[in-house]
Amino acid sequence: MAQQKLQLTPEMLVPKLGGALVHAGRISEMDLQKALAYQQDQLEHGGSYLLGQVLLDLKLIDRATLDEAVTEQIIQLRSALQAANRNLELRVQGRTAELQDALRRLSELSQMKANFVANISHELRTPLTHVKGYLELMITESLGPLTEEQRHALAISQKSAGKLESIIGDLIMFSLASRGEMSMKQESIDVGRIANLSVKTAAQKAEARGVDVQAVVDPDLPSVQGDSEKIAWVLNQLLDNAIKFTPSGGHVILSLKAEGANLLMVSVTDTGIGIPPHRLEEIFEPFHQLDDSSTRKVGGAGLGLSLVRQIVEAHGSLLDVQSAEGKGTTFKFPLLTFTEGS
Repeated sequence: MAQQKLQLTPEMLVPKLGGALVHAGRISEMDLQKALAYQQDQLEHGGSYLLGQVLLDLKLIDRATLDEAVTEQIIQLRSALQAANRNLELRVQGRTAELQDALRRLSELSQMKANFVANISHELRTPLTHVKGYLELMITESLGPLTEEQRHALAISQKSAGKLESIIGDLIMFSLASRGEMSMKQESIDVGRIANLSVKTAAQKAEARGVDVQAVVDPDLPSVQGDSEKIAWVLNQLLDNAIKFTPSGGHVILSLKAEGANLLMVSVTDTGIGIPPHRLEEIFEPFHQLDDSSTRKVGGAGLGLSLVRQIVEAHGSLLDVQSAEGKGTTFKFPLLTFTEGS
């Protein structure tokens, strides 16, 4: 039997029409059960009657009464929908206000943190200068002769003071970047020379860890636009980070390659432990370490990569990271080449 084409009617918008008719006293419960049984029988034989049509066919209700009931139900549904929309709008407004308040408080906390970091960093720098000065006086024997044991102890102390000075410098740079006050020069720089110096500086630490570090620099590279001190800091930080997370026997390569007419690609690749894909963004969070246990093997304040990304972005570039667990990591970013008048 060919299936009857379903006619579009207002009743299709009304759920539970039968219950509403019984509740309004327009039909009895017995009438409803009779109609539902008849409707089921029609459906089993290929029919597609709506309940309202069944009630009309069984003469349990007239057209005017059915239309009135359907209209009432549609009005009630519309009123309920409007009430739900108003309630939803109020909830959205309330939630938006809560989020705005949370963002305001987060901004205030971030500013307080930046101010605290800046103040404490400057307070630490003054006594550290005195410590370094007296260490220098003692090492040069300006305050009297030294034994070999004393000289060794002072050398270790001087090295530790240098590390502390570096951390304080990073904290100050972070506080300036957080407040948008980090100064950036735009000048022509020989990034190839900076790269070779960075690798030479990193060589001692790499050798101590049994890691091979190399610079692969294309010949006749053009100059690039940027801040030489900040770019040098970025390269030193990326190399230090790569060496730190590369086991003995591994390799670290700093590569500079010209790409097209006006771009130079900078990359640092290691064969280290790698980073889990779902934790790649975490490495850029300030004061955060992926291994935050009390027994972690690698030190650091957790500021390096956060500052690296901010400096790279301040040069109008983007820092890209690609990593595979157990296979290594690559950090890379492009720099614009220098042109006269730029």
